[in-house]
Formats: sequence, C-alpha cells, structure tokens
Amino acid sequence: MADIHAERILILDFGSQYTQLIARRIRELHVYCELHPCTMPFDQIRAFGAKGIVLSGSPYSVEQPGAPMVDAKIFELGVPVLGVCYGLQLMAKLLGGQIDRTAHREYGPARLEVLEAIGPFREMQPGEHLDVWMSHGDKVSAPPKGFRTLAKTANSPYAAVGDPKRKLYALQFHAEVAHTPRGRELYEAFLEECGVSFNFRMGAFAEEAIKQVREKVGKERVICALSGGVDSAVVALLLHKAIGRQLQCIFVDNGLLREGEASQVEQTFKDRFHVPLRVVDARKRFLDALHGVIDPEQKRKIIGREFIAVFEDEVENDRREHGEARYLAQGTLYPDVIESVSFKGPSATIKSHHNVGGLPERMKMRLIEPLRELFKDEVRALGRELGLPEAIVSRQPFPGPGLAIRVLGEVTEERLAIVRKADVIVQEEVANAGLREKLWQAFAVLLPVKSVGVMGDERTYESACVLRAVESLDGMTADWARLPWDLVARISSRVTNEVRGINRVVLDVSSKPPATIEWE
Repeated sequence: MADIHAERILILDFGSQYTQLIARRIRELHVYCELHPCTMPFDQIRAFGAKGIVLSGSPYSVEQPGAPMVDAKIFELGVPVLGVCYGLQLMAKLLGGQIDRTAHREYGPARLEVLEAIGPFREMQPGEHLDVWMSHGDKVSAPPKGFRTLAKTANSPYAAVGDPKRKLYALQFHAEVAHTPRGRELYEAFLEECGVSFNFRMGAFAEEAIKQVREKVGKERVICALSGGVDSAVVALLLHKAIGRQLQCIFVDNGLLREGEASQVEQTFKDRFHVPLRVVDARKRFLDALHGVIDPEQKRKIIGREFIAVFEDEVENDRREHGEARYLAQGTLYPDVIESVSFKGPSATIKSHHNVGGLPERMKMRLIEPLRELFKDEVRALGRELGLPEAIVSRQPFPGPGLAIRVLGEVTEERLAIVRKADVIVQEEVANAGLREKLWQAFAVLLPVKSVGVMGDERTYESACVLRAVESLDGMTADWARLPWDLVARISSRVTNEVRGINRVVLDVSSKPPATIEWE
C-alpha cells in the first residue's frame, strides 16, 4: 500500500483568516498537507520534506515593524513555493523586489487578465480573464530579479508573478476563497508543478488508520464516548473495524437530543454493526441539574460537568466488569489541531465550545484521535468508506449541549418536546425541498417569548419559534440561507398547526459574524 502521507505540502500560516481554506482546497484535490505557524524553524521546514510550500496571507504589512517573516533559505530548497497575498509581498521583499503601500486598501472582487500560461496558470490561455478576490493594503511595484508577470488587474499590475526556473510563484489575490471561482484550477496546477500523485483518499486513509490503531492498542481495551454525531460515529466504526470487542462505546442519553436520536444510535451501532455499546439513560439527572437555569454559559458548564460525572461512573463500571481500559477515543478534527498552533493564537472566547470534553486527568487514559488530521468533509467521506448510513454521515452539525441551547430560557421537558416537534418539521421540509445537502444547518429555536394569536376564532397566547438556516463551508463564517418563500410558508404553517404551544414563526436573517449560528 502506498504511503498517503509521503507526498505532502507544507502551508506556513502568517495569520490569515483564509489559511484553513488553503488547506481545504489542497485536501479536496487529494493531496496531503499540513498547516504550521510561520515561526516553524528552518531546520524543521527542511526536515518536513515537503513537495511544495505555500505562504499564506496575513493581516500584517510586510513593511511594519515586527511583521512575521520566514527564513529566505526556503526558496533554495528546490521545491515549488506559492505565495498568496502577503506571501507574494513577503517573497518579493526577501528576494529583492520592491513593495509599496497602495493608495487605498483593495478588498473585494477584481477582474484578472492572464498574461503567461505557466505555473498556476499552466492550463489557461494568455488573454483569459478570471474573477478573483482581493484583500490587501500593500502591492508589489517591482518584482524580484528573474520573476515574470503572469497576470494583472486594473489596480495590481503584478497580480501574479513567477520565476519558472526556480518554480517560485505568487498571487496577489486569494485563490482559495469561493469568490475566486476558478481558484481550484490554480491550486491544482501548482500541485502539478510539485509533482504529487493526488493519492490522499479516504479508502487508503481507512486502511492506514486501522493498521495504526491495531499497532498502538495491541490487546488493550478502548473506551469511546459516542454522541450520535458524525465525528464520534466515524471514530467508533473505525475502531470497531480495527479492534472489535476490545472497544466499548458509551452513549449518554442526556434528554437534550433530537427526536429519535437515541434509538437511531442504538439501532445503528448495536444492532447493525454489532459494536459493543452501553446506553446510559441520564435524562432525569441532566434535567434536574438544569432546573431553573437560564444563563447559556451556566447551561453549558452544567451539561459539561454532568457529562464528565456520568462518563466517569460508566468507565468505573466498565473497569469493574472488564478490567482497566488504557485508551480513550476522541473525535478531534484537524481544525481543532490548527487552532491550537495558530500563528495568531486561540481566538477570544465568544462562548464555551459546543462540544463537551475536558475529561479529568485523574482518569489516566491515553488518547486515541484517529481523525485529528481530517477536515469535516473528509470525515464524512471516510464514514461512507466505512459503510456508515447516509442518515448519520450527512447529518448536520449538532451542538454538544444539544437542545438546551435551542430552548432559550429555562429547559424543561415540556419545552424540549415543543422544539423537537418543530425541528422535525424543519428537517422534513428542508429534505423534501432537496436542500439538506446545500445547507450547513437548519433548525428551530424556541424563544422565551409569548405573543397573542388567533386560532379557531379563539385567542391564543403561546411561544414564538425561530427558523434558522445557514450556508457555510466550515462553520467559521456563515450566511443566512435564502430559502424559497413557499418553503418558509410551509414550515410556518405546519409548525403553528401541528405543534401545540407555538403560534408564531419568525425567520432569522443574521449572518456569522456578527451573529453566531446557534442562538446561545
């Protein structure tokens, strides 16, 4: 079996908001890549053995004091290098070009003319025009010696430059964003310059991951917290294929799940795949702990605390029955890893993370994180390779605290039942409209607000429900979905007619930022 990690691209992060998108575009082309901070020492860069290097954008100016730099020796490694936005300016500065501040910051769409069909433009024709996305305050006024102009725009005479002899290329625009529609072609052409085989595929990844788990675990037992979401589901199925009955999955039903979710998890994993699964009914425990709590941060902390306590109890029960389990399986994804090593450091806390975690060190279990180098779309592809049902693979993201943060105000059994029924209608109508794959998330939120209505010639005073639907690539940013009005009308009509307790439906038309996707 070919080593799917042997051919890899190194992305050096200078702090751009788009750096993750570069990694995603390269992975989508079936090439393995890793993202590291630009402070990575040169010796480590050389030892990484990359087939090519990408220099990301940055919020900094290359001319300002303390601007992030990189050792110019990377241009002498003999591998192709692609600079993006700040990466272009940095490459020009380090190699003897000239940088000037633009008269005004250029942010938004631009029309690019291809001048030479080399490097990233090797599959295009001189004279072709592309729509691209600009976001810069500096510009190259004179490229380094040996560089040729590959493309230009009205405001950027050196919108793309390259030294084909050394395979050094740079773009003033962001080819990784959706606003550069043919950006994928540009990255693919650069990867061809790198001489890669485009062999990073989930079938091969599954084989390699299963082999690694077997070698690491040996004959030891592994505990896996199964939530029902796609990440933990893929981890559980992958581990079961690797070590079989050495795995013990624990599913905690906290009473905050979607309609039918607990039974679906049990039927899928216990009955269909015969995965060792222990289902813990902790609904009363969680609801009692949440009684009277309104503040969303307090809700999260309570749910996290109770989950840890329940999980610890079940691990101890498992130890009494089967002996010590040495490993804990976890669905860490690559974006979590990237955030921990980001050049800019972790973001300011907007709210506690949705996913419940942080198991105490006293459990003394070693971690297994077989998905830690994958993005969400790769995890879904891996799930399909493993035979996971599409209903789970394509399931929309669901917050760790569950419906507790979609029931604004106090969480009660009655209010949870109301939002569940409303959410079922949203899911059914979105699926019937053929929009489930297009939308990142669509769901119902129950507000702690009542309003007057008229139903059957009688006055009602019932709760208001929010319809929330967003489109996103990764959940980091999102735009509210422009749902067809007839779909919105059907959802509103069904919710007010079929869900007792709701007499008004409102539509959320906020994007992220400034709002978040979830309401709490």
